[in-house]
Amino acid sequence: MKSQHFLIALFITALFGIYILYKPFFLSITIAILLAVSTSNIQKRLHSITRSNLISALISSILLALLFFAPLGYFLASITMLVNNVDPTHLDILYQKILLWISNIPPDFEILKKFLQDLFSESTIRDSASKAVALTATLGKYSAHFLKNALLIIVFYFFTQYHGRYIFNFFKNVISLRNQDTIQLSHEISSVMSVVFYSIIVTAMFEGALFGVAISYFGYDGWLFGIMYGFASLLPVVGGVIMWLPFVVYELALDNVMNAIYIAVYSIVIISIVADTFVKPFIIKWINYKFVKNKEKMNEMLIFFSIIAGLTTFGFWGMILGPAITAFFLAVLKLVGDQSNSESVHD
Repeated sequence: MKSQHFLIALFITALFGIYILYKPFFLSITIAILLAVSTSNIQKRLHSITRSNLISALISSILLALLFFAPLGYFLASITMLVNNVDPTHLDILYQKILLWISNIPPDFEILKKFLQDLFSESTIRDSASKAVALTATLGKYSAHFLKNALLIIVFYFFTQYHGRYIFNFFKNVISLRNQDTIQLSHEISSVMSVVFYSIIVTAMFEGALFGVAISYFGYDGWLFGIMYGFASLLPVVGGVIMWLPFVVYELALDNVMNAIYIAVYSIVIISIVADTFVKPFIIKWINYKFVKNKEKMNEMLIFFSIIAGLTTFGFWGMILGPAITAFFLAVLKLVGDQSNSESVHD
């Protein structure tokens, strides 16, 4: 056996061993790498200020934990406690009021009335109650699983940022592309992913804050439901509706008609129209100018479908994986197009 063939066999064996060893952590490692690529410009700024890879990686990891994972952890913990502390008596009173409200719907809305009667039928409520018990246990397990994954992602993110330059140089030497093409590819991927990531985070925080402040005036937990609205807003059009509509129904069931009208009008006009339609483009433009300083960006509908596809395929983390895979495909496509154009010019 030639030494080259023996080396290839050793490499395949080592690769298989690494796969078996780190298979449970592949998703966490992938998410950490994608987050590191998306926030590479912040890491560069921190490094220019601190002049230390260790300190800059530590600061960026703490910021990520505070801005992204801390709200998610608070949301899961609060929801778990909220479900566990639900009083069945209050639910029964609310159920009776909802039935009374449905029975008073005018005959002109008979289709809506029939739909709501089927939705809130006794059999449906019994099924929902039995499922709620299982949901509580599942939610508790998911919360613990998520917090464990979040900790792993933060750890892998730190090491990716700390050794980012060495990792990039290694892959640049391994990949059989010209140095210029490798740098261009990494720049395109980093730029597009940064725009997508920052746009998602800032928009979700902005719209979640608007909803949280408004809903807190009616005695609800503004922090909890603001975080929930922020993540729900990642789904355009329907995302906000699935958050504010239950509040409207609940307030109507309590005969608080003006509260229900205010929540609906505020959510539609201020958040969905003003914030999402008019303010959001300025946020994206500001992100491009202040952080990314690049014109590359994905169409909002493409972001929407990539998030939906990612959530469907990978679950929660598909929110990051979907746009990242799409951004990678577009970057490679652009690189291939540029090379084809340059070859046609030379010919």
